Amino acid sequence: MQSTSRPDNVSPQSLRKIIHVDMDAFFASVEQRDNPELRGKPVAVGGSSKRGVVAAASYEARQFGVKSAMPSSRALRLCPDLIFVRSRFDAYREVSRQIREIFARHTDLIQPLSLDEAYLDVTHDKQGIGSAIKIARAIRAAIAEETGLTASAGVSYNKFIAKIASDQNKPDGMCVILPEQGPDFVASLPVRRFHGVGPRTAEKMAKLGIETGADLRAKDQIWLIRHFGSWGEYLYQAARGIDDRPVNPDRTRKSIGGERTYFDDKQSETELRSALDEIIATVWDRIENCEAAGRTVTLKLRYADFQTLTRSQSAGHMIRDRAEFAAIGHQLLGTILPAKMGIRLLGLTLSNLAGADGQEENDNGQAHFIFDDIEN
Repeated sequence: MQSTSRPDNVSPQSLRKIIHVDMDAFFASVEQRDNPELRGKPVAVGGSSKRGVVAAASYEARQFGVKSAMPSSRALRLCPDLIFVRSRFDAYREVSRQIREIFARHTDLIQPLSLDEAYLDVTHDKQGIGSAIKIARAIRAAIAEETGLTASAGVSYNKFIAKIASDQNKPDGMCVILPEQGPDFVASLPVRRFHGVGPRTAEKMAKLGIETGADLRAKDQIWLIRHFGSWGEYLYQAARGIDDRPVNPDRTRKSIGGERTYFDDKQSETELRSALDEIIATVWDRIENCEAAGRTVTLKLRYADFQTLTRSQSAGHMIRDRAEFAAIGHQLLGTILPAKMGIRLLGLTLSNLAGADGQEENDNGQAHFIFDDIEN
């Protein structure tokens, strides 16, 4: 990233050197590394019971359509030879620690998003290498040598594009998007590649004639805000390759949660409670992973007409037990049953945290997961 040229719609403060590093199928890869018998085989980390959920899938399993947050029963139907292994978060945390030590050799501006991915601002790198491309190569090589695992990287001038680029050549790949390439790169993307655009939002956009970044860029900000609310402002900037958010390593997380948007609206109590169980399983794994506890549980849902509703309940003590977290979640769900219409989105969050390690937060200090994008 030696070029200093700047397209008209990229602000001067955006001329930074940002790397997004994302481990490849992290949990499953650790399991395959530590157990040679699993190598080359379809592996899922998670429970194999009827109520189990896939926390991570190896690339061999992904070839059959198995992915994170999928019910284990469905994963087994897609891949009858799927091998389930229980999660070992102590092992994953130890590898994550090794990876962050590698990052820290190059910069102190490290913003972890999870155990397996992080943003790095290497505009002023410690070793004076001066090239984000060379730094990304050095980091990936060190990770491979010191952990026996592979990582993919995106290198660009802002966080939005660097994150998309890290997924471009997975697994074990790297993609570089220079400032003068950013707007055209974004224009060529399907809108479903934009952060936060799930299947239902992509479907809504398609009905509005928006299928690519170029289609999105053709809309003015007022139009986007009218159709997508405050999120329209983000879309307007992103469609032009603009993202001035800093890489921020010093934030305190406020909550851990996750949500899922469904292809088909859910309305019956049975399917809603089953859907909530899947969310509870995945979110609680994240809570345990971060060694966190909290006092407040919040249920979020969005009806078919896009009306959004939240319900919260606070305990007089720290919630440290999955059963209690699940019970409160189901109690909150019970307050809206029977559902007056189909529900297109469901989410659950634990907040008022204590004991969290500061990982996996979003730009509001929240560790919040869109389940379609838990692990790349």
